Amino acid sequence: MTEATWGNDTKTPPIDWRMSAALEDVPRGAEDVAEVTSLEGAVRAWRELDPAHQSAATLTLERAIQLDGVSLTAFTGNSIAALVEKLPA
Repeated sequence: MTEATWGNDTKTPPIDWRMSAALEDVPRGAEDVAEVTSLEGAVRAWRELDPAHQSAATLTLERAIQLDGVSLTAFTGNSIAALVEKLPA
């Protein structure tokens, strides 16, 4: 019999940074068009926005991820910063 262990790895399993994600509510030129890219690309693009646009942004994921034990499919505003901290090097 194998003993179960619980730790931080079960609260935040590895994130699939290649899944599709849409970065929305961010102006692109004269239009407000969602950018669909990889999750990693969207988070890196969000990081480069000015604070006002970061606050207005919405990030919608292809499928749920677990972050600190919570299953999420979307992030808004500055909650996206939680993903910046997890970006691969």
